[in-house]
Amino acid sequence: MMKGRIERANEVMRISAVSCLVAVLFSGCASFAPQPISPTATFVRYESRTLDDPELNAFIEKNSQHKVVTWPLPQWDFDQLTLAALFYHPDLDLARAKWGVAQAGVSTASMRPNPSISLNAQRNADAPSGTSPWTVGLNLDIPIETAGKRGYRIDQAQYLSEAARLAIAGTAWQVRSRVRNAMLDLYFSQQTQLVLLQQQALQQNNVALLEHRLALGMASQSEVTQARIGLNQTTLSFNETQKLQADARARLASALGVSSKVIDNISISFDEFIRFPEFPVDEVRQQALISRPDILSALAEYAASQSALQLEVARQYPDLHLGPGYSWDAGTRKWSLGLSLVLPIFNQNQGPIAEARARRLQAMSAFNAAQARAIGEI
Repeated sequence: MMKGRIERANEVMRISAVSCLVAVLFSGCASFAPQPISPTATFVRYESRTLDDPELNAFIEKNSQHKVVTWPLPQWDFDQLTLAALFYHPDLDLARAKWGVAQAGVSTASMRPNPSISLNAQRNADAPSGTSPWTVGLNLDIPIETAGKRGYRIDQAQYLSEAARLAIAGTAWQVRSRVRNAMLDLYFSQQTQLVLLQQQALQQNNVALLEHRLALGMASQSEVTQARIGLNQTTLSFNETQKLQADARARLASALGVSSKVIDNISISFDEFIRFPEFPVDEVRQQALISRPDILSALAEYAASQSALQLEVARQYPDLHLGPGYSWDAGTRKWSLGLSLVLPIFNQNQGPIAEARARRLQAMSAFNAAQARAIGEI
């Protein structure tokens, strides 16, 4: 009797040790920390952005490889405004965040499936006298992936991460293009305004001369009226350029990621648009088709679709589950070893394979479209 109690005590200690081990494993889990968003606070931060921020100064010096002698800058050129946009614009934060998600996906794809453990106990109400009525069991389920599924999964995640990284460069180029287009529109409206101002002065002088000639009987009323109509049209065009100039300033502020009042308080250099640069078109086209970020990103997404198809093909082959077990049955120790797998009887993963093939075709079409779009833009 004493021996049986000792054995039962030992079994209880073993089970308690396993339970403690499970508790320790779960104690290392991550915890949730809320990060609420305040629309008012984000609006205040946006409105408080300026072009004399010391951090912006450090960013410009680092990326332009030039020491900024005077800060704040007395005049901003295209390159400096582009760097300011890369510093402030939220589209780049979003692109970098997407890359972070893709990088986390690589970690997720690299994870191996966890084994599972099950404990069970039963009591035999009709156990003979002197025999323990308890049966205690411990079983493990150890999954084993087959057919290289983990490798294909990692490849797919890495290609998607590379596509997201290249998308950052593509977003930066889009930000740069928006800055350039807004500056070009602002420069055009200012130059048009100067021309119209000169034309307006000439037309006013012409009207005055025609009115003088009309008074002397040397000109007709229709000639004066026609000259006044031309002057009025020029005045309307001049007012329209003021509207276009204000709109271009607002779009430039949006392209930089700052409020419009920031643009109103700076001087802008338009030397970028004085001379039109000459490009060897064929060389530029060839270089773009092999190095543009959007094309390389589409190529990486196509490679990811290839790996996804390989993964679905590999999933035709079932994973194995190794199940060692131990039980204490009325004082008798028993060991067991099981092996299980899913039988591919009703389906052989045909549906997901067909979907993966269709997604690969879609990725191929997206790459062809990106390449055609690049050729057209060049």
